[in-house]
Amino acid sequence: MVRVGSGKCFPESLPVPTRAFRLAPQPTGMVAVSYYCPRCGAVAELDRDAYLADKSVTPFPLAGWTYATPSDDYEADEWDGVALSCGDADHDGLDWTHPPHEADSHDDTPGCGEAVYLNFVRFEDGQEVDGTQESQPVTLADSLEPTGPRGPTGPGFSR
Repeated sequence: MVRVGSGKCFPESLPVPTRAFRLAPQPTGMVAVSYYCPRCGAVAELDRDAYLADKSVTPFPLAGWTYATPSDDYEADEWDGVALSCGDADHDGLDWTHPPHEADSHDDTPGCGEAVYLNFVRFEDGQEVDGTQESQPVTLADSLEPTGPRGPTGPGFSR
């Protein structure tokens, strides 16, 4: 006989099974993770904690993010990302290679030398924070006159 509405769907004569739930073990150790430079396509391979939460790789820092260098303990909670210099592999656990489609065509050092920002996922008040590009100051001209040359001058050229 099965009791309906009792929350149990087992015959009264059988014991109700119990289940013990265990959390799956979290990955441990460091793994090599690849990131592409958004400017030149060079590939960075950075040793990361196996449990990572990456948001994006950008050519600019995100407003409000704090960045570690590859020589810092960038997995610590105080950092929101890692600031890399494309092609600079002077740090343990960081290697740069040419883009896959150009791997055989280069003999020189990979990378463009520009800044690359690896951004981690950030939460505030339980909500994921969307990153925006930091604003950059712009200097406006005092007059409508151009500040640079207008073009070539000399014989045969007129303004």
